This record gives sequence, C-alpha cells and structure tokens, in this order.
Amino acid sequence: MDELFGLSRFLLTLLIFVPIERLFAARPQKIFRRGLLTDMAFQFVNGWMIMIGVIAVVAMAIVINRSVLPLAVKQAIDGLPYLVQAVLVILIGDLGVYWTHRILHVVPAMWQIHAVHHAVEELDWLAAVHQHPLDVIFMKAGSLFPLFALGFSTEAIGTYILVYSWQAYLVHANVRLNYGLLRYVLVSPEFHHWHHSSEKEARDKNFAGMISFYDWLFGSVYLPKGQKPKTFGVDNPMPSNYLALLVYPFIAWASNKKTTPNRARDERPTRCAD
Repeated sequence: MDELFGLSRFLLTLLIFVPIERLFAARPQKIFRRGLLTDMAFQFVNGWMIMIGVIAVVAMAIVINRSVLPLAVKQAIDGLPYLVQAVLVILIGDLGVYWTHRILHVVPAMWQIHAVHHAVEELDWLAAVHQHPLDVIFMKAGSLFPLFALGFSTEAIGTYILVYSWQAYLVHANVRLNYGLLRYVLVSPEFHHWHHSSEKEARDKNFAGMISFYDWLFGSVYLPKGQKPKTFGVDNPMPSNYLALLVYPFIAWASNKKTTPNRARDERPTRCAD
C-alpha cells in the first residue's frame, strides 16, 4: 500500500532533493512554490491508475514473448550477462521513451494529455510527477513493452526502472550541474529544463529521458551554450488543481480545442482559474 501511494519514495526524495536544490539552485525559487499542493496530489493519487495501465501493458508484452518471439531470440537474450542486459535495456527503454515522448508532442490529440505535464511553470524535483496518468502509461508502454516482449530479465528491467525513476526527479530538479562532454550522451537537468521552456526556439526539443544522444541523432536537440531557459509552461490557459487537470484532455477533445502541438504563440504562458 505504501509503494502504491509512493509515501516512502516521496519522503526519501524530499530529504535528498530539497537540500540539493537549496545548495545548488539553478534559479531562485521558494520551496513552497506555486502548484506544490497539486504536484503532491499527483504524487499520492496517480499510483493506482498507473499501476492498472502498466499491468495491462506488461501482460500483453508477456503474451507476445511467449507466443510470437522466436525461441532463438529468447535463448540469445537469456544467455546475456546481467550487465550486458542492463545496458541494452536502458538503451532500448530510452529509445522507446524518446519516440513516445515525441508522439505526445507532435500528435495534437496526444498533446492534450502531455500538456498537463508542461503546465508546470516552476520546475523542481516534484514536477517530475506532474503527469496525467494516461501520459505515464503511454510512455511506459513505449519503454517497458519491448523489454518484456523481448524477455529481458526482471533484474535488468528492474534496474532500468529504478535508474529512470531517479533520473526523472533529477532532470526536473532546480539544480545546476555541468555535464561537460557527457551532455552529448546523458540527459542533464539543463537539457531537460530546455524541453520545458516556453521560449519559441526550445519548443518540441530534447525528448530523451536518459540518453541525450538520441536527440542529437534524430535532430531534436536544443542546448545553447551559455544560456538558460527563462520561462516554463504552455501558452493556452490550463487548470491549476489536480481534478481539473485530470479531466482537461477529455474536455479539450470534446470541445475539439485546437491547441497546436508546437505551442506556436509567443506570449508568456497563462493559467486559468478553476
């Protein structure tokens, strides 16, 4: 039950990231910033909905593994050492994250879901959980389905899930970290903060979750030297409370709201009252 609602993880990340953000802040920001209570609602309520979706995704992947995947492929993967499997799992999993994330941006109907995450205007570690459950499930389908379908070990997949979870908190955290040449390989907080920027040049860039090389490879990187993103969020008015954000995509679909996936308007993001 504790794992479902994420209480232990919340307390642990709180103890780790709050002091780090105080010591190495990328920009001045209060601990009790705007939207904090909404993000806590995402943290403690989303779990059971995401769990149901992930179970369905994994179940379908296991069916594919047992009924479709050639025996030779199964044996080849089973024969790989744990460390080799772990590296392959991270590479394959993050490639899935990259493309599902990119789809969430370029397909208008999917953007209505993902816009909930981009509605955050003050980034810190807890902004990582500010996601619609359908958003999380779709991205986990992109990353976990191929891993379970190919039959990688539970230890290797578990390692990937653990690393990715902590990476998600880190890249949203309000911290300054210089990755040096590693920025061409790994996603840093700076790299992902540009993804959340509302500035026109940065929009729909930096989709990778862990391996920034994918953005360099597919031409979607934006990491200007010596600059920092100034504003975050989306252009169209967004709700600010949890329940309103949950129903936002459905209302947008029903009203056929034409919010373009590249958020082409230049004005600063606005929010609507609930």
